[in-house]
Amino acid sequence: MKQKFNVTGMTCSACSAHVDKAVRKLDGVCEVNVNLLGGSMTVDWDGALTPDQIVSAVEKAGYGASLPAAPGEGAAPAKPAADAMEDDLKNMRARLISSFVFLIPLFYLSMGHMMGWPIPHFFHGAQNAMIYALTLFLLTVPILVINQKYYRVGFKTLFHLSPNMDSLIAVGSAAAVVYGVAALYCIGWGLGHGDMALVEHYSMDLYFESAGMILTLITLGKYLETRSKGKTGQAIARLMDLTPKTATVLRNGTEAEVPVEQVQAGDLVLVRPGGSVPVDGVVVEGASSVDESALTGESIPVDKGPGDTVISASINKSGVLTLRATRVGQDTTLAQMIRLVDEAASSKAPIAKLADKVAGVFVPVVMAIALITAVVWMIATGSIERALTSGVAVLVISCPCALGLATPVAIMVGTGKGAEHGILVKSAEGLEHLRSVTTVVLDKTGTVTEGKPKVTDVYPLGKTTVEELLCVAASLEKPSEHPLGGAVVEEAERRNIPLAPVTGFEAVHGKGVRGSIQGASYLVGNAAMLADAKVELGQDAMIADGLAEQGKTPLFFVEDGKPIGIIAVADTVKETSRAAIEGFQRLGLKVVMLTGDNRRTAEAIGRELGLTDVVSEVLPADKERQIAALQEKGEKVAMVGDGINDAPALARADVGLAIGAGADVAIESADIVLMKSDLADAVTAVELSRATIRNVKQNLFWAFFYNAICIPVAAGVLAIWGGPQLSPMIAGAAMSFSSVCVVTNALRLRFFKPSIQSHTEVKSGGEPAAEVKGEQKAMEKKVVIEGMMCQNCRAHVDKALNGIPGASATVDLESKTAVVTGDVADEAIRAAVEEAGYQVVSIQ
Repeated sequence: MKQKFNVTGMTCSACSAHVDKAVRKLDGVCEVNVNLLGGSMTVDWDGALTPDQIVSAVEKAGYGASLPAAPGEGAAPAKPAADAMEDDLKNMRARLISSFVFLIPLFYLSMGHMMGWPIPHFFHGAQNAMIYALTLFLLTVPILVINQKYYRVGFKTLFHLSPNMDSLIAVGSAAAVVYGVAALYCIGWGLGHGDMALVEHYSMDLYFESAGMILTLITLGKYLETRSKGKTGQAIARLMDLTPKTATVLRNGTEAEVPVEQVQAGDLVLVRPGGSVPVDGVVVEGASSVDESALTGESIPVDKGPGDTVISASINKSGVLTLRATRVGQDTTLAQMIRLVDEAASSKAPIAKLADKVAGVFVPVVMAIALITAVVWMIATGSIERALTSGVAVLVISCPCALGLATPVAIMVGTGKGAEHGILVKSAEGLEHLRSVTTVVLDKTGTVTEGKPKVTDVYPLGKTTVEELLCVAASLEKPSEHPLGGAVVEEAERRNIPLAPVTGFEAVHGKGVRGSIQGASYLVGNAAMLADAKVELGQDAMIADGLAEQGKTPLFFVEDGKPIGIIAVADTVKETSRAAIEGFQRLGLKVVMLTGDNRRTAEAIGRELGLTDVVSEVLPADKERQIAALQEKGEKVAMVGDGINDAPALARADVGLAIGAGADVAIESADIVLMKSDLADAVTAVELSRATIRNVKQNLFWAFFYNAICIPVAAGVLAIWGGPQLSPMIAGAAMSFSSVCVVTNALRLRFFKPSIQSHTEVKSGGEPAAEVKGEQKAMEKKVVIEGMMCQNCRAHVDKALNGIPGASATVDLESKTAVVTGDVADEAIRAAVEEAGYQVVSIQ
C-alpha cells in the first residue's frame, strides 16, 4: 500500500532524516520518501501496518503527522507547500523585525560601557547594577518569546534523542540566559549584603546580549534561506488552469453546457474555434488545426479530422470539431501530467547540508564537553563560579551562528549574482544539486530553437524571381491564418514586398490553399496538394527532399499547373544554442536533446548543433520516464525546458531549469528560471552553482575551524599552563567574529563572472550572439565551387556541406559559392563537395 502523509515540525534535513529513520524502523515498510520542502512524506508498505502506526512513529520522533484530506472527484491536488512557505516567510519576517527592535537597545546597553558610548547615568555604578541587569533581562525576554520555536522544536527533538540545528540554538542561547539569571541573583545577594565587589564583578558578567544575538542572527539566516526558495507548489494550480471549467456536450441532439467533471466517456463534445479541448477524445465530425504545443511540444499546430485523436488542454485554432470523449476526469492526459508533477516533486531527495549532517553529533559532543569542563574545574578549584563560567563559555562559543549563516548567506549572494545575469534561483536545493549534475537534458522547441516557424530558404523556379515568389506566396497565405503561412507573410513584410489581391480563395484541409491573382490560378501546399492536382516537380523534387532532410517543411507554389518555387519553413536554432552546448561539454557534462517533434526534424537540429544523443517523438509522460531512466543509470540530471509538456520532466529531474519566456507551469515546476530565455545562461547557472557551493563548503570549514580551536580554549586548556581563561563574553565575541568571517567570504561571490556571454549582453555592431571568452569566434570559410548548373546542383552541394559534423553552410547558385560556418577542416569541405560530384576551386 502507498500513502501520502502531511508532516509538520521539520526545519532542516536532519529533521527529515530522523522522520525517515523513524518510519523505516516499522515492520513492513518498503520505501519512504520525505519531502522537506513540501512538508510531506510518501510511505510504501505491506503487511498489517496501519496509517495510525506510521503517524504514531513520526510523533514519537518529535514531529507531527496526519493523513491529507481526500480530494473530491476532479478536484485539484492540495497545495500545502506554497501556502506553508508563504506563511513561514511572513512569520519569520515578523519575528526578525521584532527581534531587532529589542536586540538593538540590548546590544547598545550591554556594550556601551566597553565602547564608551553615551548611556543614561542611572545605568552607571554598582549601586545601579540591578537596574542595569534587569533592563537587559527585560529586553532579552521578548526575544526569547518571539523565537520560542527554537526551544519548542530544539528541546523536543533533543528529548527524543534526535537533536537538530534548533537543538544547538536552544542549548547555546538557554545556557547564556541561565548564566545571566544566575548573575542577577548574585548581584541581588551582593547588594543585600554590601558586597560591592561581587556586584561589580557580576554586573560585567551578564550575557543576555549573547542569547539575543544568537537567536536574532540565526533567524536572519533562516529568513534569507527561506526567501531564496520558490513557490513550487503553484505548478499544479497552473496545470489545473489549463482545463476549461465547462464543456459543451451534445445530448439528444441538444447542446448543453455542463461542468467538465460531469462529462462522461462516450459523450459528444463540441469544441468551437479558439476553445480549449476539455477531455481526451476522437474527432467524429469537422476539421481543424489544433495547437497541441502545451502537451506535446510540437511548435506547429496539427491538422485534425474525423478519426483523429485530440487531447485535453489542446487549443482549437480554426474549424468546429465534434469529438467523442474517450478519457475523462482523472484519466485525461492533463490529469496524468498533474499527477506526475505532484509525485515527481514529492519523490525528490531532501537536501543534506553539511551543517545539519553533523548537528546530531555536534550537539551531544558539545554538551558533553561543557559538562566535563564544569566538573573538572569544580573538582580542581572548588569554585562554582569558575565551573559555570567555563561550561557556559564552551556552550556559547560553540553556538552555531556561523554554521547557521554559512549556507544561506552564500546562497543569497549567489542567487543575487544570478539575478544580475537573468538567472532566478528558486531553491537552495536546486542550486546545490546543480553543481553535481552529470547530464543535461534539453527540450528542443523554445529552448534550443526559437519556438516558432520562420522562412529559412526561398527557391524560385524557372524565370520566377525571389520577389515575385514571395509576393504570390504571401498574398495567398495571408487569408489562411495558418502558422506556416504566417511565417511566409512575415518574411514578405520583412522584405517590404507588397501583396496582391486574391480572388476565389479556398483552404484545403491538411493540404494547402488555392486562389487566383490577376487571372492566374495558383496552388500552395504540401506534396499531397500537388499530387491531387497532378503536378509533377521533376528534378526539383530533390530540392524538397534536401530541405526535408534538414528538418525543414517545404511549401510548393504552382501557377497554372506549373511549379514556380519552393519555400522552406522551420523552427530555427537560437543564436547561442551551439555555444551553450559546447559550454556544457567543456564543463564535462553529457548533453541530450529530448523533444516531442518528429525524428527527422530532431536529428537535423542535432546535426546542426553537433549532438549525438537525440531522443524524439516523446510525449510528456515519456519525457519524465526518460529522465527517470537516466537517473536509474546513476546520472545526476538537469532538465532545461519551456513548455507545459516539460513540467513533469522538470519536476522529476534532480534540477529543473525553465526558460523564462516559456509556460508558467514550466517555470513553477523548475528550480531555476532563465529569465532571458537564453540557453547560454544555463551554462552560467552551472558555473554559479559550483562557485556558490564551493563557497558554502569554505564557510562551513571556517565555522568548524573556529569551533575546533575555540572550544578547547573556552574549556580552559590554556589556563592549565598559565594562559587566559576565556569568559562567556569573549566567547560571544569569538562567535560573532566567526560569523563576520563567513559573511565576508560569501561576499567574494560578487566577483563571479560567467564564461559565456548571452546574446542580450553582446554589444551592437554585428558581434556574435554568443562568444566563449578566450576562444575564437565561429570561423567562416568561403568556398568557390565549379560545376553547379541548376537548383538541383545547389541542393546536392547544400546537403553535402551541411552533412559535415559541426558545419552550417549556405550555398549560392548565382555566385557559385558556399559559406561554411564552424570549425571545419578544408580537407573535409573539399572531400564532401567532390563526393557530391563537384569541384572545389578555392577555399578562403
